[in-house]
Amino acid sequence: MLTFPAELTNVQATALLQRLGEQLTAETGAALTVDASAMERFDSSALAVLLQLRRQALALGKTFAVKGLPPRLRELAGLYGVAELLTAAT
Repeated sequence: MLTFPAELTNVQATALLQRLGEQLTAETGAALTVDASAMERFDSSALAVLLQLRRQALALGKTFAVKGLPPRLRELAGLYGVAELLTAAT
């Protein structure tokens, strides 16, 4: 499971994506879950990071799900028309 920090804005996005991308390739399981429950401060960059991790996971043949997506980020995903790509982890 990959974990998002409490703050994820444009300032942190590139470094976080690089770090999580490296962790993703090291993951041996067939499923990738991203834990976003700690997120308190974010902008649309958080969606960009989630979607890129999803692309990378699918390219590696893994499933992708998000745990604890904050309601405001879910609303933002709906506004951008990508909410259906961020499957909730069960």
